[in-house]
Amino acid sequence: MIDLAVNTLNELEVDLVLHAGDYVSPFTVQHFKPLTAKLVGVYGNNCAERMLLKHLFSDIGADLRGFFAEITVGEVKVALVHGHDAELLHSLIRLESYDLVVHGHTHRVCVQRKGKTLVVNPGEVCGYLSGQSTIGLYDPQLRDVKILSL
Repeated sequence: MIDLAVNTLNELEVDLVLHAGDYVSPFTVQHFKPLTAKLVGVYGNNCAERMLLKHLFSDIGADLRGFFAEITVGEVKVALVHGHDAELLHSLIRLESYDLVVHGHTHRVCVQRKGKTLVVNPGEVCGYLSGQSTIGLYDPQLRDVKILSL
């Protein structure tokens, strides 16, 4: 399913991919290699061998930041976090300091607004826990997201 997601993102000519974690194991990195977009990711609570993951992602030109990443896309300020630290996630949302908060952890699609902040959990690509394979496509001009089923 990672291969399908990468092919879909390439076909859509996506510029930037944000990954909210749970790569699980270093063997998954090879599936991201064909991705033409820049990839910025964070660790999830199910990421084994974090230093090796960081090294392997770096080797393919991806940027694995740790447990939190702040990214600016044009004028859109983005917080990227896995979400397993519920207190951190809820603080990022409650403070409304970001235009977009992207998280994962529950593996369930959720799109909501809190004031000026759009909060997106795009679900999971592999579909192991939810039974659905999904990705989110964010439009920075519209400041809205579309959930795509794979």
